[in-house]
Amino acid sequence: MTPSPLPPATSSPNAFQYAWRSPWVRLIVFLTTAYLMYALSGQIRSVLVDFAVAFLIAYLANPLLNWLERGRVKRGLGVFFVVLVFTALLSLAGVLLATVSGQLVTLLQKLPEQIGTLGDTLDRMTRWLTGLGVPGLGDTRAQLIDAAQKYVQNLGENLMPILQRGLSSTGSLLSGLLSIGGVVGQVLLILLLSIYLMLDYSRVNATLLGLFPRPWQPRVLEVSDLIGTAVGGYVRGQLVIATFIGVFVWLGLTIIGIPSAAAIGFLAGAFNIVPYLGPIIGALPAILLALTLPGALLKILLVVGIFVLANQIEGNFLSPYILSKTTDLHPVTVLVAILVGVSLLGFVGALLAVPTVALGKLLMQKYYYTSRIYNEGP
Repeated sequence: MTPSPLPPATSSPNAFQYAWRSPWVRLIVFLTTAYLMYALSGQIRSVLVDFAVAFLIAYLANPLLNWLERGRVKRGLGVFFVVLVFTALLSLAGVLLATVSGQLVTLLQKLPEQIGTLGDTLDRMTRWLTGLGVPGLGDTRAQLIDAAQKYVQNLGENLMPILQRGLSSTGSLLSGLLSIGGVVGQVLLILLLSIYLMLDYSRVNATLLGLFPRPWQPRVLEVSDLIGTAVGGYVRGQLVIATFIGVFVWLGLTIIGIPSAAAIGFLAGAFNIVPYLGPIIGALPAILLALTLPGALLKILLVVGIFVLANQIEGNFLSPYILSKTTDLHPVTVLVAILVGVSLLGFVGALLAVPTVALGKLLMQKYYYTSRIYNEGP
């Protein structure tokens, strides 16, 4: 008797495929993966930030490098030129900040003497107002002098150590280089990464694109183009606005005779990468330096007028026009986005707020407003 033949093998799903059919299993796997990636990103956050900054530098420099290549300049020589300009800007920033910090240290040491000038001014105002019949001004003068003395004392106690540490750090370049976690070491790391990224920009992009499954790659290219439009437009617009603010403050302070006008203008322009912040940051050292000059009260009023005018020009003309062209956002949207970003993540949130909102708007225009859900309802 011959044994009966075995039934043909049928393809049946294995245990993993059977379990993967459950949406709950997929949800648990995705949430676990997302949590692990979040935990890992927290451990290597500084590396990710350095790479992101280096990639942004390479992204901003790439149009210039492509233009130089079309002019038959080799890419390596173009990268050398970009690095040379970047290094020169950093060196200039260090010299300017060291100059204004040194002057502020000297000013804070002499600032208590300026209280006497304030007292003389208040005496003249008191006599004038008393002649007009205004009562009780003697106590007001004493209270103002006392408040000014306390403010100067607190300002010296809190700001002097910061400025002195900043001056000492500019003179100890070697220790900064040897310190892996130092600012200088981090800048050098970002610069080195950006050089490699600028040299092989297209290949790096192709490698990053190859990490995604092939069917997803066209959609990834679409989203990356939208990110480039939002982030690149915002950064280019803010660089134009920051340059204007820096030059405007520098020329205005030079005309009225404020020391270190170039340094203060650079400070105002650099911090203006966050909209509306530059004039606020630059006004304090300018007002303090004006206190040391003859006719201090008039100088202070002129300094305040320059920064108010710079802020008004930016807020009412430059930012609405340039940012609306580069990010297509209403000025109110820009301001609200910055306030929300500051509330959530502080200074970093203020930097990321506007490009994030601009990207969200582009994504909605591209995918949501053209979808069936939007046009036909859920």
